[in-house]
Amino acid sequence: MIAIITGDLINSAQHSSEEWMADLKSYFSRFGTSPLYWEIYRGDEFQLKVNRNNALKTAIQIKALVKSTKGLDVRMGIGIGLETFVGSGVGESNGPAYQRSGRNFETLKDKKVNLSISTGNAFQEETLNLMLKLALHFMDDWTAVSAEIIALVLDHENASQKQVAEKLGIKQSAVSQRLKRARYDLVQDLLSFYNDFITKEMTN
Repeated sequence: MIAIITGDLINSAQHSSEEWMADLKSYFSRFGTSPLYWEIYRGDEFQLKVNRNNALKTAIQIKALVKSTKGLDVRMGIGIGLETFVGSGVGESNGPAYQRSGRNFETLKDKKVNLSISTGNAFQEETLNLMLKLALHFMDDWTAVSAEIIALVLDHENASQKQVAEKLGIKQSAVSQRLKRARYDLVQDLLSFYNDFITKEMTN
């Protein structure tokens, strides 16, 4: 079982790729080399292969990373399943995970949501996507400042607020305020729910 994340940037035409491309490539490179594990194509579309257990956290990190640039957002369809053929890159590989991700991504505009998961199981999808729909109410509204701190704390989950403050060059009290505004507590709850759901339900 793997997860494929297919996505594209929202409002990228109004921004230079220099504002986000390097950071996105740097982040994707953590998962392996391109094009075997990830590709950016047609300027602002991408596909990334990750461990299914980390799929939602990865998607949220991508969202936070992209939204750290004011005016940008990202639309992503996650597909979970098997990989039955490994090509020279993710764009040429195949299997249920790829098919679910692609089809899921293509429905996002009609559904008017920016993040969705497809697992091949109706109950699992309904449960996970309801949670995501609720979470997107605040994640879609992240300011660049809120997105920046979410990206940072998800990257350094064991860091203290003091350490986060030092990295950002702000006061510790400001870190606490920014995390509250970004609803980091709900992000943690969502990821905890996803991890429990994946390990318990998806093995059935």
